[in-house]
Amino acid sequence: MLKQHVLALIVWSAMLAATGAVADVQNPVDSANRSAATRGDAEDAAIRRVLTEFRTIHIPLSRAMAIAERLHDGSKTADISFESAGSPVYRVRTMRKERVWENTIDANTGSVAGREVTCSLRELGREELANMIALKWIKQELSDAVQVAERATAGNALAGGLVRQDGKPTFVVVVAAGDDLKEVMLEPPKVAKQGPIHR
Repeated sequence: MLKQHVLALIVWSAMLAATGAVADVQNPVDSANRSAATRGDAEDAAIRRVLTEFRTIHIPLSRAMAIAERLHDGSKTADISFESAGSPVYRVRTMRKERVWENTIDANTGSVAGREVTCSLRELGREELANMIALKWIKQELSDAVQVAERATAGNALAGGLVRQDGKPTFVVVVAAGDDLKEVMLEPPKVAKQGPIHR
């Protein structure tokens, strides 16, 4: 879910900003043939706009994660995404024990922008809860996955998080590489189960 959500959020926020979010309702019969081509062109334009905006910011994603994690000692980043609608920001969700915090980090100054949103794990949906619980038990962190993805693509990450892929926890990192957005999926190593202790 996060994989599609992150990429869709990036593209959608750019499309809203580019179009001014004005709704245009047309007759579905008249627009059916033009719909796919128009949607593809709009998505391409939105991606170009996001990449252009992303290249001008001063705070890399890894630093935004560190800033958010320092707000709550011992917290880990669960997911993060760059948004360019309006002033460019990162939306970062961190967690520690049973608490989840969402903060907005200004992508140019690194300052906390807006109001912090807090919830407990019990308030999350089933899929989000499963990902948060998995994140607690995975030795690697999202910051590790971001470093690997950036090195592999020679690009800069603009979103990432933990998802379930074929039932396994998998980090998904979206990277701006050249004129494209690339999605890197990394399966964390399995935590070795400790066997019984024999005396």
